[in-house]
Formats: sequence, C-alpha cells, structure tokens
Amino acid sequence: MAKKPQPFNNPFQAIKLAKAAPRPPPPRPRAPQAPAPDDERLFQEAMADVDPIPDRGEAPVPRVPLPHVVSEEAEALAQLAELVSGEGPFDIANTDEFLEGVAPDVDRRVLAALRRGDYAVQGHVDLHGMNRVEAHQAVDAFVAKSRRDGKRCVLIVHGRGLNSKDQIPVLKEQLKVWLQRGRIARSVLAFCSARPHDGGAGALYVLLRTPGRGPG
Repeated sequence: MAKKPQPFNNPFQAIKLAKAAPRPPPPRPRAPQAPAPDDERLFQEAMADVDPIPDRGEAPVPRVPLPHVVSEEAEALAQLAELVSGEGPFDIANTDEFLEGVAPDVDRRVLAALRRGDYAVQGHVDLHGMNRVEAHQAVDAFVAKSRRDGKRCVLIVHGRGLNSKDQIPVLKEQLKVWLQRGRIARSVLAFCSARPHDGGAGALYVLLRTPGRGPG
C-alpha cells in the first residue's frame, strides 16, 4: 500500500525542494508580423510569371484625321504649283505671251481649231478694274450662263497686267487655275490666247461643253 506524502515539518526543507524543481521554459518571443501587402503589390506578384499575350494580328484602331483647313489663297498657290510642275488635270502650255490648255478627255485637234479661230465668239466678259475675288465671281457667273444659253465659244478679257505691280498679269495666272479647277472647269473643253484682233495675249478664247453633255 502506497504511503501518503508526509507534510513538511521544516519550512526550509519545502523552500529547498521548490528551488530544486525544474522551471517551465520562458515563452518564446513572437515574430514581428509583416505589413499586409497593398492591392498593387499583390497584382504585380500575381502577374510576375504570366507571359504577355502575343500579337494576334488584329488590325490597329484607325486614327481619325483632324480636318485640314486650308485658306483659299494657300489652295490657289498649291494649284498653281501643280500647274507649273505639269501635274494639273489639263494639258497646259504657257509663256509670257501665250496660254492654252485642253481637258484630258478632249482631242487636241479641237484645241488647234480654237487656236485658228474656227469657232465664232458668241459672248465676252471684260475683267479690267476687278480684283481677284470680283474677277473669279464674274468668270464663274459668265461661264455658267453662257453654257446654259448654249454658247460654245466665248472670250474672257483679262488684260496684260500693265497697270499691276511689276506689270505681272495676275488675272491671267488666276484664269489658268480657275478654268481647270472646280465648277468652272466642268464646263470647259479648251482655252487659248486670243488672236490679235480679239485682244491677243490679254484675252482668252474659251470653248465650252454643251449643256448636260460631255466633250463635243
């Protein structure tokens, strides 16, 4: 039969035994916790091993071009540059004393006949004293009305530029543009400098298309 533990009669003996008993280990220090990563860091870590999607050949999104605004003066200069370089739609020949042109769909024999004076002049407009804007409006209205009236050959008197700065025939150079561009050009078959009795280098014969028809 097991013996019951006897109470300590000596208190010093109890203290001595208590000191000799093994002590429990001290608690381990807690490791510092890392701060919670933010969303951007989580995304970068998640995408670290992801390969980019290769080009699948989709057509690039087209860029919408901005409207290109060009002044009338700049457009006229550009058109004049095309004429000088021979890139205009009419076949042009031009010297200080002579100017002629023929539309691309017209037989050059028509121009030769116009040059010889084979077509009777059925109307004329005189641009003397007009500035460039006034002359353009006058030529536009005159050509349109002449064609509506069924006229075939008309005369435009532009002058020699003797009263202009540096004696340059400004309206002659403008006519070279107007007669082969825009609405006026759609009515013109050919044009050439007039014969001396009709104004010579200061005027142009203009052969018009018949109303509602093409050349001829």
